[in-house]
Amino acid sequence: MEEAVHRIITELEADHNLNDPASATSISESALLELQALFDNTNTLDADGDVPGDIDCIWEALASKNISPALLVRQITTTMDSGPIRLTLLASQVYLSILLSPNSPVFTLFSPIAFISLLRSIRRSLKQHQLGTPPTAAADDGRSGARKTGRKRKGRGLGEASHKTSMAHDYAAGGDDENNENVQNRLFVVLEKLESVMGRIHLDRFPESLKSLIQTVAQIPVMALESYQSSASYHRLTNICFRILNAVLRPEHGDQTAAAVEVLKSLSPAILLLKSQARTSAMNFVTHQMMAVAKGSDAVRKAVIYLPRYLVQKAPERSEPRACAVESIMNIVRAMEYEDQIGFTDYVVKMSQGKSQLRLLAVDLIPMLLMSLGDPLGTNVGEGVHDPWGLRCMEALIQRCSDAIPGIRARALTNLAQVVGFLSGDVGRKARLEEVMGFVNSEQMNLGSRMKNLLRKRCMDEKAAVRKAALLLITKSTSLMGKSVDEGLLKTMGRACSDPLVSIRKMAIAALSEVFRKFTDGSVITEWLQSVPCLITDNESSIQDECENLFLELVLDRVSKVGSLDLSNSKNHYSTSDVKKKNLEKEIDLVFPEGVLILLKGICDGEVTPNVKKICVSLGKKKRLKPAIAIALQNIIRTSESLWLSHSMPIQKWTAPPGAWLLLAEVSAFLPKAVDWEFLHHHWELLDQIVSEVEVHSPLVRDVDEEGNWIESNPAAWACDRVFLLQTISNVSLELPQEPAANLAHNLLKRVEEFNMHSTEVNAHVKALRTLCKQKALNKEEGDALVLKWVQLLLSEALQILETYKAGASEANKRSIFLTPPTSVGRTGKRAATMSRSLMKAIIAVYTIGSLVMVCPSADLNGIIPILQSIITSRNSEPKLRKLPGPTISIKQIDPSLYIQSWLTMGKICLADARLAKRYIPLFVQELEKSDCAALRNNIIVIMADFCVHYTALVDCYIPKITYCLRDPCEVVRRQTFILLSRLSQRDYVKWRGVLFLRFLLSLVDESEKIRQLAEFLFGNILKAKAPLLAYNSFVEAIFVLNDCHAHSGHSESQSSQSERRLFSIRGHDEKSRSQRMQIYIALLKQMAPEHLLATSAKLCSEILAAASDGLLNLEDVTGQAVMQDALQILACKEMRIQSNRGSASDTGEMDEEGGDGGVALAAVRGKVAIQAVKKSLIQNAIPIFIELKRLLESKNSPLTGCLMECLRVLLKDYKNEIEDMLVADKQLQKELIYDIQKYEAAKAKSVVADAVSTMQRPHGYRTPTGHASAVSKQANQTDVHDMLAEKLGSALKVSSAMADIAAEATARSVLRDVNMGVASPYLQSISMPKLKSSMGGVASRGDRPSEVLESVRRRQSFDSDEEN
Repeated sequence: MEEAVHRIITELEADHNLNDPASATSISESALLELQALFDNTNTLDADGDVPGDIDCIWEALASKNISPALLVRQITTTMDSGPIRLTLLASQVYLSILLSPNSPVFTLFSPIAFISLLRSIRRSLKQHQLGTPPTAAADDGRSGARKTGRKRKGRGLGEASHKTSMAHDYAAGGDDENNENVQNRLFVVLEKLESVMGRIHLDRFPESLKSLIQTVAQIPVMALESYQSSASYHRLTNICFRILNAVLRPEHGDQTAAAVEVLKSLSPAILLLKSQARTSAMNFVTHQMMAVAKGSDAVRKAVIYLPRYLVQKAPERSEPRACAVESIMNIVRAMEYEDQIGFTDYVVKMSQGKSQLRLLAVDLIPMLLMSLGDPLGTNVGEGVHDPWGLRCMEALIQRCSDAIPGIRARALTNLAQVVGFLSGDVGRKARLEEVMGFVNSEQMNLGSRMKNLLRKRCMDEKAAVRKAALLLITKSTSLMGKSVDEGLLKTMGRACSDPLVSIRKMAIAALSEVFRKFTDGSVITEWLQSVPCLITDNESSIQDECENLFLELVLDRVSKVGSLDLSNSKNHYSTSDVKKKNLEKEIDLVFPEGVLILLKGICDGEVTPNVKKICVSLGKKKRLKPAIAIALQNIIRTSESLWLSHSMPIQKWTAPPGAWLLLAEVSAFLPKAVDWEFLHHHWELLDQIVSEVEVHSPLVRDVDEEGNWIESNPAAWACDRVFLLQTISNVSLELPQEPAANLAHNLLKRVEEFNMHSTEVNAHVKALRTLCKQKALNKEEGDALVLKWVQLLLSEALQILETYKAGASEANKRSIFLTPPTSVGRTGKRAATMSRSLMKAIIAVYTIGSLVMVCPSADLNGIIPILQSIITSRNSEPKLRKLPGPTISIKQIDPSLYIQSWLTMGKICLADARLAKRYIPLFVQELEKSDCAALRNNIIVIMADFCVHYTALVDCYIPKITYCLRDPCEVVRRQTFILLSRLSQRDYVKWRGVLFLRFLLSLVDESEKIRQLAEFLFGNILKAKAPLLAYNSFVEAIFVLNDCHAHSGHSESQSSQSERRLFSIRGHDEKSRSQRMQIYIALLKQMAPEHLLATSAKLCSEILAAASDGLLNLEDVTGQAVMQDALQILACKEMRIQSNRGSASDTGEMDEEGGDGGVALAAVRGKVAIQAVKKSLIQNAIPIFIELKRLLESKNSPLTGCLMECLRVLLKDYKNEIEDMLVADKQLQKELIYDIQKYEAAKAKSVVADAVSTMQRPHGYRTPTGHASAVSKQANQTDVHDMLAEKLGSALKVSSAMADIAAEATARSVLRDVNMGVASPYLQSISMPKLKSSMGGVASRGDRPSEVLESVRRRQSFDSDEEN
C-alpha cells in the first residue's frame, strides 16, 4: 500500500513541479486504479472497528510534499474531460470516492468545475451508445464540450493522442459488447456514489452545479433508451436517477421551489415523448414520488401544480405527439388534489379563448377532464353550488364547435360526442346532461335551439371532417333528445346521406338510423325511408351492404316482431263498449306498436318503392329473408280484417294496411312456402267481389256506418292491393294445387277480356296469367304455345273494341259537322253515355295491347298497328298524313287519355320490332317537340330512353332534341329527363360530348330544389370520378354558352338556332343572372384538381382577357362585357385559389383527422409547389395581360375597369411585398393597386374590430344563459380580445389603428351631439346648397348632367370574393 501511495505522490509531484496551475495533465490509468483500490478499502473496517489509516497517509504525504489536494482534483478533472469513456468514468468514480472518504477535506476537494466535468463524463458515456459513434468521436465530442464552457487547458494534445491510441487498442482487443458492458457497470457505480455524495455536499451555494446536475440526471433515462436493452438494467438505472432527483428536493440544497421547477422542466421532454420506457418512468416519478413530497411541502407543491400548464405550452402541434402530451398531462392532473384539479380546469377554459394551438389543445383536454375527474356536472353537490366546473368546460367545448379553424371545429364536435356518450351512460348524469344540452328543460330552450342550429350548420359545413364529426355528435346525442327530433335536423341528416364523400354518407346513415331506433314517429320514419333505402344504388359496395343490413334490422325484423305477437285478444278488447268507434284507424295503430303501420305506409311512396324492391331482391338472392317476415305480414292483414269486422263495418269498404301487400309481394318471390294458399284465395275472392261492385271510373265511394259516420273507400287502393296480390300469387304459383291454379287462370283471363280494369291491374293480370301457364305447362314449348293462344285471343278482342270505337267516333263526327253550331262532344244523353263507356274500354284495350306485346313479342299485330297509327297521327293536318286511313277528327281533342295511351303502346310495339322502330322514332321526336301535354312528353322521354338502350345508333342523333326537355316548363318532365339521361350516360349509351354537358349545367340552378340536389350529386360525385377532366375541358366554352356570347371569333355555335341558344343560356347583367352563372362556375371549379385550376386560370387569361386586349373579343357587345366580367370574377373567387396549407397543424385539422401527420407533410409540400406555380403563372402570363387590358379599358372609359382592379387586388394580396417587382412595367398601376389593397385592409380591420366591440357590448339577453357560461363570458377581457383580433388580422398594428379610428368616430359623434344639444346632425340632402350654373348657361339640374360624367362615376364597380365577405 505504501508503494502505491508513493507512486501516486511521485506522479503528482511531477505535475506540481511545473508551477503552472493551468497546465495540469491527466492522471494515469494505473494511478486511478490504485487510488480506487485505496479508497475502496475505506469501506471495510479493521478489527477494532476503525477506518484504516491508508487514506490519512495520502493526505499526510501530500502535506509533506507541500502539494495541495486540489492538484489531485485538477488531474482527475482533466482525465474526466479528455480521456476515453472507460477512463473518464473511472476518474469520475475515483473523484466521488475521494469525496465520500472519511476525513477527506470536502470543501477543498469539491469544485464546481470538477463537478461539471463529472456530469459531462456521464453524458458522454451515454451519448456514445445513443449515437453509435466510435470512441474517438466520443472523445472529440467531449473536447468540444469543454471548449463550450470557455475553459482552456494546455498540454491536451499529447494526452488526447495517447488516449485515442489506447481506446482503439481497447476496442480492438476486447470488442464492443464487452466494453459496453464494462461501461454500463461503471456508470451504475458512478451514479450510486453520486447519490451518496448528495448526502454529504449541500449544493445551495452552487446553484449552477445544482442546475447542471438536475439537467444531466433528467436526461439519462432518455439517452439510455437505446444502449440499455435489458429492462432490468434500465429499471435499475432510472431508479438511481430518480433517487438523485428526489435528493435534490431536500431543503439543504437550496430553494425547494426552484429545485422542483428545474426538475420538472428537465423531465418535460421525457414526459412529452411518445410511448417509451423513459416516459413511463418519468411519469411514475412525478405522479408518485414528487406528489408525495408535495403533500408535505408547499414549496414543491407550487411547482407541481403548475407542471400541467407548462406542459401545455410545450405540447407539440402534430396529432400523435399532441395526443401523448394530453395523456401525460391528464395523468399528472389525476394525481393532484381536487382543488388543484379545478384550478387547472379553469386554466383550460381560458385556453379555449386563446390562440389556435392552445384552443386545439384545450379541445383535447376538456373531454379528458370531464371523463376523468369526479362529478363534472354537479349531480352530487349541494343546492348552493350553481356553477359546477363541468358546465364551464361543456360551454367552452360547445363554443369551439363554431371555431374559425376547421380542424378545431372537427375536434370539438368529435370530443363533445365522446363526452356525451360517456356521461349519458349514467342515469343521474344523463338527466343533468339533458338540461345542459338544452334538449328537455323548458328553461333552456334558448340553449337547446342553439344546439340544434349548431348541429344543422355543422352538418352542412364546407369541411368533410366537420360534417362527419357533427353526424357523430348527433348519433351520440340521440338518447338526450326527449320525445321528438327537430324537423330541420332530420332534413339535414337526410341531405348528408347524399354527401359526395363515402365516410360522410356512412356516418349520416348511422346517425339517422340511430334516431330511427329510438323514435318511431312519422317524420323520422319518412325521412329514413326517403334517405337510406335509396343508397342501395350507391357506387360504394360497403354502403349497399350497410343499407341492406339496416333495412333488415329496422324494417323487416321490426315487422316480423310485431306480426308474430298474439293479436287474437285485440279484437275482443277493441269491440267492447268502453272504446269509441269513431276513429278505427287510430285503434288499429294501437294494435301494432313501434310505428309499423307508418313504416308500411311509407314504403308505398313512389320514390321509396323502387328502392325497397331492389333491397328485397338483393336480400332474397343472398338468402337472408326469413319466413317469419311473410308470416308476420299475413298476420297483420288478417288482424286488420278481423278488427274491421269486429266493429260491424261492411267488408266491402275494408282495405289492408297500406304497404302490407306490397312488401308481401316482394318477399314472397323468395319465400313461396311461407305464404298460405287459403289466405291468398280468400283475399282474391274478397277483392274481386269488391272491385266488381264498383265502377272503374268512380274516383271515390262513400258509405255510412251504423253510427252515421262517413266511410270513404278508394277503388285505386283496392286495385293496388289486387296488383300486389296477383304478384304474390305468381310468385307462389309453383306451390299451388293443379285445380285451383287452372281455375285462377280461367278467372284471370275472363277479367282481362272484360277490359274494365284499372290500368295498374292489367299488367299484373297478364303477367300472372303468363306465369301460371308457363309454370303449370309440361314443357317450355307447351307453355309458349298456350301463352300465344290467349294473347292472340285478347288482341283480336282489343282490335274489335278499337274498331267499334273508331266507327262510333266517326259517326258522331259526321253527325256533328252539319249542326250549327256543332254539337259538343260532352253533351248529355244516352248516346254520350254509350260513347263514354266505349271510350273507357278503348283506353284499356290500347293499354292491354301494350302489356300483351311485352309478354309475347311474337304476337301478330297486323290489324292493330294501322289503327294505332291513325290515332297518334290524327292531330296532324299535313297533306301527306291526311291520306292515312282513319278518322279526320282529332282523337287528342276528343280524349287525351286515349291519345297518350296510344303513343305509349306504340312505343312498346317498337321496342319489340326494330323495323317499326326505325320508321316511328322520328315521329316520337316530332311529337316530343310539339306536344303541349306534359304527361305525353314525360312518357315519350321514357320511351326514348328505352330506344336509346335498344337502338343506340338510331337515337344518338336526336339527343340534342331530347335535351330540350331539360328546360321544359313542367318540373316532372325536367326531372325525368335529367334522371334518364344521367343513367344513360353512366352506362355509356350517351356520351358527354357536344352540347349535352353544357345543357346539363343549367340543372345546377333549376327552380326545383330536387333537381338542383340531383345535379349537385351528379357533378360533384359521379362525374368527378367518371370524367374528372370534363369540367376543365369545357369550362371556357361554358362561359360563352351561358352568356350567349358570339362576339369572339374562336367561340361560335353556328349549328344552333337563336331560340335554342337563348333557351340554354343565362344572359344578362342583373344580379340573379350573374349569381346563377357564378354558382355554375363554382360547381365546376370544385371538381378540378390543383393543376387543372392553374391551367384554367391560364386559359381564362389567354382566351378571354388576352382576346379582349387583342380585339378578338368585342367589348362593345353586351354579351362580350358579361363574359369579361364573369372571367374576372372567376379569377378572384376563392374556389380558384390553390390552398397552400401553410398554417399549423390546427389549420390542417381535416387532414389530421383522415391521414395523420404524413398527409399533413405531403399537403405542405404540395402547397409550396402550388404557391410557386401560381406565382410563376401570375408573373409570366396574367400580369402582362392585365396591364394591357387595363390600358385598353381606360382608353374606352369602360365600367369593367373597376372589376379589373378588384380582381388584381385579390390575386396579388398574398404578394404585397412583391407587387413592385411584379408590376415593374406599369408604375401607375402599381401605385393604384397598393393604395386599393391598403384601403381594403383598413376597411376590413375596422369592420372586424367593430364586430368584436359590438359583441362585447351585447346586452345580457343575447348571451349564453346564466349559470352555464357566466364565468366564461367574464373571461373575455380587452387583452384577450385584442390578442384574438391581432391573430385574426395578422398584425397588432392593424388592430390598434382600427380601434383608434372607431374611437375617433365615436368621439366625433359625441362632440356633435353636445354641439347640437342632443339633436342629431342633419343629413347632407337636407342642407341647403348653392345652385351652380352649367357650362351651357342656366342652372344645372340632376337630369342635365352629361352621360359621360355619370358613366365615369360608375366605372369603379367592385365585388368581393366569398372568402373576404
